[in-house]
Amino acid sequence: MPIVKTRHGRLRGSLHQGIAAFKGIPYAAPPVGALRWRPPADPLRWSGVRDAIDYGPWAPQRSSTLDGVMGAEQAAQSEDCLTLNLWSPGLDQTRRPVMVWIHGGSFARGSGGQGLFEGHALSRHGDLVVVTLNYRLGVFGFSHLATATAGAVPATGNEGLLDQIKALQWVQDNIEHFGGDPHNVTLFGESAGAMAIGALLTSPAARGLFHKAILQSGACHSFATLASAPLLGEALLKATGLDADRLCMASTAELLLAQQSIEHGQVEGYPLARIGGLPFRPVVDGTVLPVRPYAAIEAGVAAGIPLMVGTTADEWRLFGALQPAITGLSEANLFKRLGYFIDHAQLPALVDSYRQTLVARGIEPTPPELFMAIQTARVFRIPALRLLERQQPHEHRLYSYLFDWKSPAAGGALGACHAIELAYVFGTHTKPGAAGFFGTGAAADALARQCMSAWSAFARNGDPGWPAYDSEQRATMILGERCRSEQAPFDRERAAWESIDDLALGSLA
Repeated sequence: MPIVKTRHGRLRGSLHQGIAAFKGIPYAAPPVGALRWRPPADPLRWSGVRDAIDYGPWAPQRSSTLDGVMGAEQAAQSEDCLTLNLWSPGLDQTRRPVMVWIHGGSFARGSGGQGLFEGHALSRHGDLVVVTLNYRLGVFGFSHLATATAGAVPATGNEGLLDQIKALQWVQDNIEHFGGDPHNVTLFGESAGAMAIGALLTSPAARGLFHKAILQSGACHSFATLASAPLLGEALLKATGLDADRLCMASTAELLLAQQSIEHGQVEGYPLARIGGLPFRPVVDGTVLPVRPYAAIEAGVAAGIPLMVGTTADEWRLFGALQPAITGLSEANLFKRLGYFIDHAQLPALVDSYRQTLVARGIEPTPPELFMAIQTARVFRIPALRLLERQQPHEHRLYSYLFDWKSPAAGGALGACHAIELAYVFGTHTKPGAAGFFGTGAAADALARQCMSAWSAFARNGDPGWPAYDSEQRATMILGERCRSEQAPFDRERAAWESIDDLALGSLA
């Protein structure tokens, strides 16, 4: 078994088919007791050799109804969750590219230790070091409590983001011992993980800790402000019925129960329409995030950082195609739902545009189909394109993709839905239980090789192997059963959003 010396002690990993794996490595002190809701502290040193064979506990979380659809597993949970995992083809002096994965899950669920994110295949295919990590979630990682408790609990709501930064600092300090290059680190993440990367691109605390970024189904549009963030802290106090002192002593289970009430909009006076459909998210606090991320990108704070940004073709079908409230949507309720986010004066033209484009693609423009197509654009596709366009004056190495592989789940009703690309990026589509959601067969194997090659190439040299994106040609790689580069796919839909403000984009409301 391989043994590696890190700054905090020696680790014993495992070796399989030439790939060394080290799991459950602490990158920060356990955020428990007095460290709950505090920035992550340095990890504790240990003597002797510490086994790094098994994943660490997941961050505390509630299960999702989508877990069954996607075949997600469950694992032990603990507030002592700040660990990372890595895979390397060689514990030598070769400076390989490093890819650091930030998982999604609405900032409230998931883990870097999910089997779907096992880095063995990607590390082997690309000859690179793959790192996955846990960070604090939900009420523990993204609750702004400082205002609601008059400073008694100094949480800014960015503790989960600070955990990610701490993990990146660990990578800088230690990755050379695992055959990685600290000067060639690529962040990649999906959904909330990509939204976190959108924040990290603009955070002074993260500057210099990574050099390229891949944002999958997420951009720079999900955040709270100091005007809105205190509402979440107030909701947590009301849901628990505790004051600040007792809140710090509350059990994990008690806090998770309160989190569930918040997420379901069940806290009196704090409906989701008030606190946000994505309650837990990074906060523009003036320090960790000095200004709104899109404004920071436009001002050039991420200059020199190549980006690869993309979405799936049918993102919202994962959230809507199996929900009676969506599949039974009437024309009147279509406008009512969309009116929560989009100015009523702009809605008729937007809906009409989508009605025409759906017909052109051979899809009956029913209210459910219109809603899911517009939500796919509002929450995912348009924010991705706006990130690319605002980075364009500051960096020419920009790449766009559209993932068009369709899930076989639910009789094909999900289409190329949210999260469908994950197993292909990691080459884990052949894992037991994966085929039902991700698919299988020779075409699936070819797509996995294509994705792993593109992601690895971008991590190595900032070029995934297709034309760069600009606001004139809008070159986009279509990844699916037939991979090809296209200019400006879905451009009529994109144009329909040009007059709609950024504030209409965003959370999974």
